[in-house]
Amino acid sequence: MIADTDKIERIIAMAERLHGALEGDIEALKNGQPQSMRSLDPEIERLTMLYTREVTGLNANNTKTAPEGLRRRLAAVTAKFRETLQLHQRLLTRLRNASEGLIKAVADEVDRQRAPMVTYAPPAARTKKAPVAMIFNGVV
Repeated sequence: MIADTDKIERIIAMAERLHGALEGDIEALKNGQPQSMRSLDPEIERLTMLYTREVTGLNANNTKTAPEGLRRRLAAVTAKFRETLQLHQRLLTRLRNASEGLIKAVADEVDRQRAPMVTYAPPAARTKKAPVAMIFNGVV
């Protein structure tokens, strides 16, 4: 039981660190600086993998036998972490949709400007079509 208490304490500490990193990411996204997101740091990526492994290996029966205060702390930090993670995901989705929309708008405008003008005169000799703008890719 002592080992499980230590494991729960480690999970709480990791969740708090990850929560701090996500809050830093949210601030960076709100300030328009996605390049300064903390979650892109290799240390945070390793911490995320370790957190996933620790939480996956946590036995629900052992959690029930943990002290009440520890269980409450685990539940509170988990709820806070999930809320922050959802906000982070929504902001990333908005940023991705905006940047994809911008790329598509630029590509459409380049295509429109490169399109041949239609006149009433007879068509000119068949010429090779100029290359078109970058094609919009919905997968990022």
